[in-house]
Amino acid sequence: MKWLTFWNCISILVLSFAFFFFYCHTYTSTPSLMAEQSSKSIYDFTVKDISGNDVSLNNYSGKVLLIVNVASQCGLTQTNYKELNVLYEKYKNQGFEILAFPCNQFAGQEPGNNEEIREVVCTRFKAEFPIFDKVEVNGKNAAPLYKFLKEQKGGIFGDGIKWNFTKFLVNKEGKVVDRYAPTTSPLKIEKDIEKLLQS
Repeated sequence: MKWLTFWNCISILVLSFAFFFFYCHTYTSTPSLMAEQSSKSIYDFTVKDISGNDVSLNNYSGKVLLIVNVASQCGLTQTNYKELNVLYEKYKNQGFEILAFPCNQFAGQEPGNNEEIREVVCTRFKAEFPIFDKVEVNGKNAAPLYKFLKEQKGGIFGDGIKWNFTKFLVNKEGKVVDRYAPTTSPLKIEKDIEKLLQS
């Protein structure tokens, strides 16, 4: 009986030590991890433009950004490009940029190469905002920028991008402040853009 009590005491002592160690380790490491994550912004990323040149997103520091995965042959293409053009024309001189990333992961609706995409976007849809290199937004080969965007703002049914024209709104400090579904009209985001531009 005495031996049983002795081993019970040892077990409690070991468990207490383990709990104390775990608690202290979690308490001291979590804030630093959170600080590291919160300090990261889109300015830490470099992407390629549609011509294959490296572009540091730090070039857009101090601007309000709308980042969109686009496609040329989607049912949402016509209205989205039309309204994105309206927003860009209205706010580009006030510190607003639209960054468009072609993606072919949704029903193969962006099948062309970069040159073909540029021709369609600039000629047919008259887009003047920056178009970047075609990327993947989901899966193991997802662009690092898109992994970051999804980490910052998950969707209603999981973090993955659901379709073409998912939109991420980024403030002047490079932080992702909102995410909009593919079916959200760009013009419905206008008030949110104005608030960030005025802040």
